[in-house]
Amino acid sequence: MQQNIQQHRVIVIGAGYTGASAAGRLARRLRREDVSITLVNAEPDFVERVRMHQLAVGQDLRPRPFHEMFAGTAVRLRLGKVTGIDVDRRTVSVTDPDGTGEPETLPYDTLVYALGSAWNTHAVPGAAEHAHDIAGRPGALRLRDRLASLAPGTPVVVVGGGLTGVEAATELAETRPDLDVSLAARGALGDWLSPKGARHLRKVFTDLRITAHEHADVTAVHADRVTTTEGDIPAAVTVWTTGFAVHPIARATTLETADNGQIVVDGTMRSTSHADVYAIGDAALVAGPGGKPLRMSCASGIPTAWQAADAIAARLTGTKLPTTAPRYFNQCVSLGRKEGLIQYVTADDRSVSAALTGRVAALYKELVCKGAAWGVANPTLGLPTRRRRVTAEPTRATATATAAEAA
Repeated sequence: MQQNIQQHRVIVIGAGYTGASAAGRLARRLRREDVSITLVNAEPDFVERVRMHQLAVGQDLRPRPFHEMFAGTAVRLRLGKVTGIDVDRRTVSVTDPDGTGEPETLPYDTLVYALGSAWNTHAVPGAAEHAHDIAGRPGALRLRDRLASLAPGTPVVVVGGGLTGVEAATELAETRPDLDVSLAARGALGDWLSPKGARHLRKVFTDLRITAHEHADVTAVHADRVTTTEGDIPAAVTVWTTGFAVHPIARATTLETADNGQIVVDGTMRSTSHADVYAIGDAALVAGPGGKPLRMSCASGIPTAWQAADAIAARLTGTKLPTTAPRYFNQCVSLGRKEGLIQYVTADDRSVSAALTGRVAALYKELVCKGAAWGVANPTLGLPTRRRRVTAEPTRATATATAAEAA
């Protein structure tokens, strides 16, 4: 006979690709009579983070309000900013989206930590004061306003030669060919790509008249220039894309975290120190193929959201735990709206010789972006699901028991 169980309270903090996916997937796995799912986020709609370079250059993105995305489900949006977490008392403190107002304390039985990451200045002097970021919508909109005010011939420097950097530089150069766009990279341009991929990237840079400053490590940012190990580069606007730093809240708790602040998790995305906390996406230190940590990306994050949601549902309903191991297949790079690059990779994210380039690659990348957004609203990929009854409350297991179960 079914035991009378109090409604299980799940709080998901952060509603990017991972948090929104996890909340929606849980709602499709569990009976709404048995579980309450609260999604805490500072913005009322879903932000396609992989398109922030498009937003920055003036393109309008389709609005995706959460009230439409989660209509008719057990997911309740709590619009607000997370200011603190007490993982020992199992509470989350939330204020108004702008950080004002009296904090509200939300109790949870299971916490899904998906606060993600922001831009990382690496403590380079002047970067925080003078550079622009495109790690989120507020930064992208500020850059959008600044770019709109620039006269022809104005120098703009993108710092960072990774995926975000080359996407930002090419998008900007294609949209504003009147500007003097350059990119400063610590290594060689496209040194993370296969020879075929690197050649195509150089060709696109040449066609768009982007100057690549290679082996130029930026040591300071000023209002009118950036200083590198190879000399100064004029820059009326500097766009900073040198990687991400995780949200600092986790480090302020008693959760086990890595040196960079990521939460240490097991194979089901459950904290190794607190069995009622799951971390996903950029916030989690997840071991991929060969034990190599997954990089911070949408491609890494969404599978961790699925894994966590399915594991939570399995533990609450007494069903089999998921065993899917995350892996990589390709790196999808937009090079403006007309060019693209699909670099195929090994399971642990190393480039192989095969790469898709040109207009077909641009269409491929656009389909991937659209598919990722569709997947957030359809976290079980449109497949029929069975909402199972919660049969038991999971106990607050010790870290040792947690690790043993996931092994």
